[in-house]
Amino acid sequence: MDKQAQTLKIKDFERRCRQSGLKLTPQRFAVYRALINTDAHPTAEAIYQEVRKEMPAISLDTVNRTLLTLTEIGSAFIVEGTGQPRRFDGGLEDHQHFLCIKCGKVIDFHHPPFDNIQLPQEIEGKFKVLRKTVYLEGLCEACQKKDTL
Repeated sequence: MDKQAQTLKIKDFERRCRQSGLKLTPQRFAVYRALINTDAHPTAEAIYQEVRKEMPAISLDTVNRTLLTLTEIGSAFIVEGTGQPRRFDGGLEDHQHFLCIKCGKVIDFHHPPFDNIQLPQEIEGKFKVLRKTVYLEGLCEACQKKDTL
């Protein structure tokens, strides 16, 4: 991510913290920076290992709670999956996810028609939908090639 995009994301993060009445702590900044500086959709453990380089005394619990707080204020999303540790995404732009069920890699893609999924009639008007996501599972190109060797 370029410097300008990172600056805009951090300003948005600061705004969301202020709107939510959260202090802008060094731990929050470190966790958020680690999240937005990767496209790997990391687990809390992976973020913890990265943040520890800068803040050796930080705990995994603090990182986990901070990541959950980031999702609550809308600065991150949880990438839902089946049978895997919870993964996080700091990319707020419209996009979808593909999970390789063999290697576990989560890949971002964007298919604009998925942005405007129509709600089923039994949901429409009865629930307040806050977010619609598309999540696909299968085999990535690398794993498909391995299977054919």
